[in-house]
Amino acid sequence: MTETLLRIAGERRRSDRTETVVNPFDGTAVGEVCVAGRQDMDDAIAAAAEGFGVMRRMPAHRRAAILERTVAGIRARADEMAQLITRESGKPIRYARAEVKRAQVTFTLAAGEVRSAVGEVLPLDLEERAEGRLCLFERVPRGPVAAISPFNFPLNLIAHKLAPAIAVGATTVLKPPPQCPLTAHLLADIVEEAGLPPAALSVLHCPPEVAQRMVEDDRMKVLSFTGSDTVGWKLKALAGKKQVLLELGGNAPCVVDRDVPLDAVMGPLVTGSWANAGQVCIKVQRILVHRSLHDDFLQRFVEATEALAVGDPTDEATVVGPLIEQMHVERVLSWVQEAVDAGATLHCGGRADGPVVQPTVLTNTSPDMRVCRDEVFGPVTVIEPFDTIEEAIATCNASRFGLQAGIFTHNIGTAMYAFRELEYGGVLINDIPTFRVDNFPYGGSKDSGFGREGVRFAMDEMSEPRVLIMRGMPG
Repeated sequence: MTETLLRIAGERRRSDRTETVVNPFDGTAVGEVCVAGRQDMDDAIAAAAEGFGVMRRMPAHRRAAILERTVAGIRARADEMAQLITRESGKPIRYARAEVKRAQVTFTLAAGEVRSAVGEVLPLDLEERAEGRLCLFERVPRGPVAAISPFNFPLNLIAHKLAPAIAVGATTVLKPPPQCPLTAHLLADIVEEAGLPPAALSVLHCPPEVAQRMVEDDRMKVLSFTGSDTVGWKLKALAGKKQVLLELGGNAPCVVDRDVPLDAVMGPLVTGSWANAGQVCIKVQRILVHRSLHDDFLQRFVEATEALAVGDPTDEATVVGPLIEQMHVERVLSWVQEAVDAGATLHCGGRADGPVVQPTVLTNTSPDMRVCRDEVFGPVTVIEPFDTIEEAIATCNASRFGLQAGIFTHNIGTAMYAFRELEYGGVLINDIPTFRVDNFPYGGSKDSGFGREGVRFAMDEMSEPRVLIMRGMPG
C-alpha cells in the first residue's frame, strides 16, 4: 500500500502514527495515511499566515492560469480520480465520474471569476463637503482559510473551498474527510503541479482536536466547514472573529401537487431519494403527494425502488452502494425500526446486506420521528399525503432545517406561493431539491447553514471590500 504523507506548505512529512483507509464496501485496504499532530497543525497555520503575503499579491492572470491548469490536470486524471473516490468512499462509480466532471466546472468557474472580477466607482459628492473626491473599491482576501470537508463529495466539496480561496488570493489549510482523505491529496498534487505556491496549501489528515486548533487560531481569518449541523454550530462558536461559512445538513422535502403526471416525476424523485445511498445533504427525504395521487404514486415509487441496482459501487449500474461506516448502518436501521415501532408502515427495505442498507420507504409517519425530524443521510424516504398546498408548505417548514425544497406543479400561482412561503435557501420548481449547479448561491437557513457557497458567493465570503478615496491636492 502507498503511504500518503502530510502536506505542510509543500513539505511532505511523516508522522508518528498512520491510519489505514478502508473500502467501505468490501473492507479492503486502499492506502495508509499519516495522522497529523498538534505541532504539524501549528506549522501549517504558521506557513499559511506567512504565505498569505505571497498569495494576496499574486496577479489575477497567474491565479486564473493556476485554476485553468488545475482543470486540465483533473481532466487528464479523471478516471483515476473517479476510481479512487469509489474505492475510498464507496460512492457508486457513475456518481464518482459525475463528481469529477463537476470539480472541473468548479475550478473553471473560479478562473472565470478571477478574469472578470470588477470593483465599483461610487459618487461621493452627495453633499457639498465631499465635492472633488473619487471613491472606488475592490475586494481583497480576508486572510488564510481553514477548510473542513466531508466524505460524501470528497473532491467537489473540497473544490468549493480551494478554488474560491485561490481565486481571491488566499492560502488554505485543509482537513479532508477522515474516512476518505486520499482524493484530497491527489487533488493537492494536481494543484501543486498547476503552479500553486507551496505555502498556499497544507493538507492534514487529523483528529478533531487537532483540527480545532485552526478553528480557534486568530491567524486563520475564514472558516469554511461542510458537515453536520451539530459540529458546524460548535465550530462557529469557537471561531472567534473569523468569517464563517457553514454548509450543513437537511431533510429536504419535495411536494407533488394535484394533476402532476407521475411518469414525468418518478425518475427524478427515485434518483433524488437513492443516489449514493442517500448520503447527500439535499437528498429527497420527505415526499408530500396530493391525496388524489398518493396511492398510485406510492405503488409506482416502491416498484421503481425495488428495481434499482444495489450493492457493488464499482458496477456502472449501481445506484445504492454502501454507507460510509458500519455505525451509520446501525443508526439508519435503528431510526427505521423506531419509526415502525411507533406506527409507521414499512413498504420496502428496512434491512441491510453488510454495509448496504436497502432503500427504505415509510408511510404513516409523524413529525416527531427521527426519519422526519432529523437528517437521515441514508437510503430512507418518507411519503405522506396532503390536501391543500398551504398544508404541504406548512409541513415543509415544520423543520429545523432549511436547505433546499422542491415542488412539482402546473400552477404558476402555486409555484410563486411556494417560493414566497418556503423557508429554504433554495426553492426548485418542477425539479427535485437534490439538484445543484456549482455557480448559484447554495446554502440554507435555520440549522442548515450560514453564508453561501457557489464559487462567486464563496469568494465574497472569503474577501472584503477595500475602499480608496482620492481627491486632488488641496490648494
